[in-house]
Parts: sequence; C-alpha cells; structure tokens
Amino acid sequence: MRLKGEVAIITGASRGLGRALAVEFAREGARVGLAARSRAELDETQRQVQAAGGRALVVPTDLAREEDIEAMVAATREAFGPVDILVNNAGIAGPTALCEDVKPGDWDYTMAVNVKGPFLCCRAVLREMKQRRKGRIITIGSVSSKRPLVQRTPYTAGKMALIGFTRTLAAEVGEHGITVNLICPGPVSGARIESVLANMAEATGRTRDQVAHEVFLQHSALRRFVDAEDIARLAVFLASDAGRNMTGQDINVTAGLIMY
Repeated sequence: MRLKGEVAIITGASRGLGRALAVEFAREGARVGLAARSRAELDETQRQVQAAGGRALVVPTDLAREEDIEAMVAATREAFGPVDILVNNAGIAGPTALCEDVKPGDWDYTMAVNVKGPFLCCRAVLREMKQRRKGRIITIGSVSSKRPLVQRTPYTAGKMALIGFTRTLAAEVGEHGITVNLICPGPVSGARIESVLANMAEATGRTRDQVAHEVFLQHSALRRFVDAEDIARLAVFLASDAGRNMTGQDINVTAGLIMY
C-alpha cells in the first residue's frame, strides 16, 4: 500500500495501459480519478478498480479541451480531496502518412491531445501542489520520444516534445517539493499496438509481422513487446516516497529497444 491515502488522476484510463495504471494505483491504496472520453469504458475501469479494493471516480473528459480538464480536476478534488499525483497517460496515434500527406488538422489534433493535453493537466493541478509543497507528475511518453518512427511525424514530434517539457517543468517546480518524470515505453502488448501495426502494414505494403519485426522486435535486446503492468509498476514507484529523489527523468521501459 505504497500510495495509501493519496489522490491520483489518470488520464486515458478507459482501456489498455491507462486501465492497468488505474488498477495498480488502486491496489497500492490510491483513490483514483479516471479521465477519458468514453463513459462506458471508464465504467469498466471503475469496476476493475473496485474489484482490486480501490475507489475510483469516473469523469468523462476531452483532454483537448481546457474546460473539461478544469472540471475533471475539480470533480476529483470534491470527491477525494487535493490531487497528489497526476498521470498524463492519454494520447492518440495520429495519422500514418508521409509528412507531405499529413493534413494540418490531423497534425493539430495530435498535438492538442499528446502535448497540449499534458500541459493543461499540469497547469490545472500545479498551483495547489505548490501550495501544499507536495506532488508527483508522471507523463507517459513513448519509444518515439527517443527515436524516429517513419510516417508518424505528428506523433513522434509530440512525444519528443514531452522530454523538453518534463525536464523544464521539473526544474521549475522542484523547489516546491514536486517531482516530474516521463516514462518512455516500448510497444505495449494490446489492442493499440495492433492497430498501429495494421495501419503501418497497410501504408507500406508489408504484413503485420514484417512491420513488428523490422520496426521493433529486431532492434530489441529482449526481442519482445512490454506489458502494461511493467509501466504501471514503475509509475507506482515514481509516485511513491521511494521515488522522491527522481525528477526530470525520461525512463525507458522498452525491452532494450532503446538504451539511451
């Protein structure tokens, strides 16, 4: 129960990694605000949190809208108390296309969710964290925060931007007792990576297995994808007192796909 009594917000909590984060935080004692656009899928995450012995609040939220984010933070505070932990997990894959074929609107929306969303969420919790001199901010980046991914310019640009955002914010808020870190997962087993592989296969005329091998697996020291639970356990560590002296870090969990 490393997070007993803590209040956490997890964005993108409707499925996959976000759901695994919510359940793991609940197992460790946190009360969790669940944010995403899909009410039905958030309800299922809430059921799983409750089955793990935790408490969760469902707050349907569009992470591209400032007013939604402010309302989500206010609702979590009203239900559970001040927010101690923010996990910026929400993100979208964006278009799979050559740069010249990417529509400006698709670029803007990818950036709005993947970069502006974490900024707005941090902005919504930071004043209170500073006043309390307590806070943990954890953002989920990607292996694409560290290396290019062909035909995914909006996604990769956004994920790389999160490194600069994390380091700069950590430097700004450290004197207030707040830590800020970025987790960079490799491809996480599940529906999302399967969708990405399918789109890349279609765009390049290769099979799903060819894309998985050529883009990811052949470059991985362990020759495998990672599990959502691997990421969730690291997030719990960073959110707990054990991680109190780690800040401004971009930490790889990639099965050796990236080693820098």
